[in-house]
Amino acid sequence: MKVISNNRKAFYDYFVSDQVEAGIVLEGCEVKSVRAGSVSLLDSFVVIKNGEMFLKNAYIKTYEKTTSFKPDERKSRKLLLNKSEIQKFQRLTREKGFTIIATKIYFNDAGKVKVEIALAKGKKLHDKRATLKEKAIKRDMERYS
Repeated sequence: MKVISNNRKAFYDYFVSDQVEAGIVLEGCEVKSVRAGSVSLLDSFVVIKNGEMFLKNAYIKTYEKTTSFKPDERKSRKLLLNKSEIQKFQRLTREKGFTIIATKIYFNDAGKVKVEIALAKGKKLHDKRATLKEKAIKRDMERYS
């Protein structure tokens, strides 16, 4: 597995649970741009519409060497999941106030582009401070051991 981009801010802003691998529908020039590493998942989220999942606000830079077709860099991209998984995510977002975010994008062993999506619940300010404090303590312990 070759990780292209991580959404580290998501783990700072949200409590993340139930991570699932999903396929993504891309154009040929977008795949080349992903291979080049021109991807950002910052501020991206997933929307369920008509029984289908779409990745919104993910940035995939247009490939420089393409001439004819240049897709929008922040367009909605369809995610490929089983119907039961989509229904599970839809039920949890409706009932418990979760949101769905993209945590990383990568190539699997077969060379396919995959997106890891997860259920997330927003953190309050004091939760974010506690997370930073725990990281600092852990870093200090590793440094002095």
